[in-house]
Amino acid sequence: MSQPFNTTINNGVAEMILDHPPVNAFDSAGWFAIAAEIDALGANDDVRVIVIGAAGKGFCAGVDIKELAAHPGRIVDVNKGNYETFRAIHRNPKPVIVALHSFVLGGGIGMAGAADIIVCSDCARFGVPEIDRGAMGGGAHLQRMFPVQKVRYMYFTGEFIDAQEAYRLGAVERVVPLADLLPAAREIAAKIAAKSPPMVKLAKEALTGIEDGNLEDKYRWEQGFTLEAYTVGDSQESRDAFVEKRDAKF
Repeated sequence: MSQPFNTTINNGVAEMILDHPPVNAFDSAGWFAIAAEIDALGANDDVRVIVIGAAGKGFCAGVDIKELAAHPGRIVDVNKGNYETFRAIHRNPKPVIVALHSFVLGGGIGMAGAADIIVCSDCARFGVPEIDRGAMGGGAHLQRMFPVQKVRYMYFTGEFIDAQEAYRLGAVERVVPLADLLPAAREIAAKIAAKSPPMVKLAKEALTGIEDGNLEDKYRWEQGFTLEAYTVGDSQESRDAFVEKRDAKF
């Protein structure tokens, strides 16, 4: 089975490109594979900075809803795969830069919110449509990017915000044309890679340690509500409606 990403390492910068057509929505095995690769890059002495971008229509559409519609019991594995991926980014000893384009949804929000630096294209859109998919999760990572009331508005409505609004709210370092997205991320990565690796490692550990609360613990709290949501009939109806491309009936 091929991996849902491609990785290269040049001049201390590891570049991981998500590549799982059509929309970079990953099943449970895919999330575990992504987490393992990010962990491996963090342990690789040839790597000083990690850049995560994506091929195709958008950065990441989150989890594979079709897998969960057919096998609801796999929510436990999907939850674990998401947790490990976001943890691998946030707790990585190396700085992680994400380069986002088009849709950044669900698990894509988790990856972005776990990262150290965000750059995005002017076509990027951020959203947590979980409320319309019968699930929870992502609020902890979204709240690392945006103010609490903005997070709640997005969470309750399922509505998206665009790149310029994300920049206005301070989550994004740069907004650039799509053609300039990876070059912008590489430019920032090169600046960091030129610094002392031990100093950068200490800086990341220090900055993570002074954050308000434990991101991983917060996300585990949320995941308990995702599991609870799956015991509600509306949750299955939400996924069935999505797969069948119809309006849900509650």
